[in-house]
Amino acid sequence: MTNTTAAIQSFFLTGPAGRIEALLNRGAAGATHAALLCHPHPVYGGTMHNKVVYHAMKALNGFGLPVLRFNFRGAGSSEGSHDGGRGEVDDVRAALQWLENEFNLPIIFAGFSFGAAVGLQAACPDPRVEALISLGTPLQVNDRSYGYSFLQDCAKPKLFVSGGNDQYGPRAALERLVESVPEPRQLVLVEGGDHFFDGHLPEMRAAIEQWVRKLLHR
Repeated sequence: MTNTTAAIQSFFLTGPAGRIEALLNRGAAGATHAALLCHPHPVYGGTMHNKVVYHAMKALNGFGLPVLRFNFRGAGSSEGSHDGGRGEVDDVRAALQWLENEFNLPIIFAGFSFGAAVGLQAACPDPRVEALISLGTPLQVNDRSYGYSFLQDCAKPKLFVSGGNDQYGPRAALERLVESVPEPRQLVLVEGGDHFFDGHLPEMRAAIEQWVRKLLHR
């Protein structure tokens, strides 16, 4: 991996529900890809400063990739209000468009929990997105169920990383989901980890780094 500068740009990008608060960790000169990261459920305190999102950013930025994080509508200083995961898909599309306008590079998408469930819907069919990382893929959270039928047509490289004891993505159900989607795909279960990878963030980060290293032929 390359050593990158710690330059961080804080700004607002234009979204469908108003201004979207964003952070860009600048990449290295000559970066081959850009990356987008989506945060967990905003109604339950999720923002772009979430620790899982931060560690995923460090993993991706360590390869010299510029990494964009943003707050979904109604979170942090982003305008608008929470839309139950519907309008948030359009927020992701707006962020992908910003990355294309800024860098015009293939994009690696990564999302944690709600950010994965919502972001994958926008990233899977988008030709600008080359590869997908789903962290803590949620399947059943209290009264909310998440479906991933759209992944059945997604032949892009996919990495799933979850805690072995993820309370919102039980191991057996997650294994069935991953086995049902097209190759290439990989599932990494962090033994002892829960949904939030508490006490196991280094293992989660290492799983991302190992997979991206192969993807980028580093």
